[in-house]
Amino acid sequence: MKFYNREKELSLLQKIEERSKQSAQMTFVVGRRRIGKTSLLVKANEGKPMLYFFVAKKNEVLLCEEFVHEIRHKLQVEIFGELKTFKSVFGYLMELSKTRHFTLVVDEFQEFNTINPSVYSDMQNIWDSQKGAAKINLILCGSVYSLMSRIFEHAKEPLFGRATGRIHLKAFTISTLKEILANYRPKYTNDDLLAFYMMTGGVAKYVELLIEEHAFTLESILNVILTENSLFLDEGKNVLIDEFGKEYGNYFSILSLIASSKTSRVEIESIMEMQVGGFLDRMESEFSLISKVRPIFAKPNSRSVKYQINDNFLNFWFRFIYKYRSVVEIGNLTYLMEIVKRDYQTYSVRILEKYFIEKMMEEGNYSAIGTYWEKSNHNEIDIVAVNDLDKSVVFAEVKRKKENISIPGLITKAKNLQAQLKDYDAEFIGLGIEDM
Repeated sequence: MKFYNREKELSLLQKIEERSKQSAQMTFVVGRRRIGKTSLLVKANEGKPMLYFFVAKKNEVLLCEEFVHEIRHKLQVEIFGELKTFKSVFGYLMELSKTRHFTLVVDEFQEFNTINPSVYSDMQNIWDSQKGAAKINLILCGSVYSLMSRIFEHAKEPLFGRATGRIHLKAFTISTLKEILANYRPKYTNDDLLAFYMMTGGVAKYVELLIEEHAFTLESILNVILTENSLFLDEGKNVLIDEFGKEYGNYFSILSLIASSKTSRVEIESIMEMQVGGFLDRMESEFSLISKVRPIFAKPNSRSVKYQINDNFLNFWFRFIYKYRSVVEIGNLTYLMEIVKRDYQTYSVRILEKYFIEKMMEEGNYSAIGTYWEKSNHNEIDIVAVNDLDKSVVFAEVKRKKENISIPGLITKAKNLQAQLKDYDAEFIGLGIEDM
């Protein structure tokens, strides 16, 4: 797959690299697994002197043997003496960068938390004492969001305040997904686009895997995902198990309920028969996995709250693969395929709503975009988009087939909200598959 998008990130990394020729730079890059962090950093440093250290879960001495080999190979230097700790490797490189400029990428940086947590304080001491004369472009990259945020943004941590730059790498935009489909399947349909968006969520690795399999329709995509030995079957565990640790069972149960439309805390607690407020708060603030959804214009402390999973693929994984894990464990993937096909029409409408909200955000024509509902879920409106400059508001209902949308019914549901926007020109529209 060719390299797509990321122009803003590449431009920023280029500026950081130029600055590092004059003074040492420390940038931390965070993003979920499979999002394309490594590919971005390799692309940004093509043709430039770069060391790439991958922090695997192994003994520190063995890791440093690999790092020393990388230094000798890439920088063509003789190393005298033994460098058996990351402290000694990093100290050597900081000293070396005083006489020659290069980029050092340390991938899965958060793994030092398990291997040797003192690495962070060792790095702080070396950085503080030597950065003045160093000309190193240091990029510290990680996929466990909670740990990376803690390492660099919690005041009590050694590396707090040391980073000179931050990049949070996110999924491909809708326009990028359209470009990719146009290149690899020029005659794609809107149903193909919806299935591709639903299953990949714009995550680079998933996009690449489906391209390799020439899977662009719902049927072909499901044949890749729901097959024996598929990478996707264990992907939810692979992505999240390090985030949650021993308590992953409770977290997974909550996410499965949210993916199955049990989106309020009251619903979740009644089913699980336990308090889940702490779990929800951590998944929102520490892990960035879920987000609160309130009716548009609701006060920040409003108790009218629903939760949604931010990641499209993880939403699908918890809705179907984790929920029916007993089916997966006995290898009856044909049965699971039938369940997905049975529920697809209903499930995909929620993804279609998310698609249109994301598309509107990307277009940049509105000051606020959200959903709306009143007490007991009355008068639900799928999308409300407001432009405060033009004094205009769009009320939209989303269904797969537009002919099933009642504009008079939408006008009735919007009556109370419209009263709050008396001076705004209102437009009432239906959105369906054909509008993607």
